[in-house]
Amino acid sequence: MPTEHTRWRCGQCGNLTRFDVTRTVRSREYVHVDLAGEGSVQEREVLAETVERVVCRWCQGTDTVVVVPRPDAEEAPSQ
Repeated sequence: MPTEHTRWRCGQCGNLTRFDVTRTVRSREYVHVDLAGEGSVQEREVLAETVERVVCRWCQGTDTVVVVPRPDAEEAPSQ
């Protein structure tokens, strides 16, 4: 998964913004059920997460998506 310092990039088409991500998440949730029987998750803690596959939405590349560094925001020209 990308971090605050990295992002996904498709090596085939250059896409930086659109991906289909298949992942498995194991979590613990605090569920509140009201008297009418409607439930809602009020707290969620991710215990484990595994990214199984990342596919580029633009070119459908499956083995082309890599994690790259984000550009340094401090070095960007100010306007």
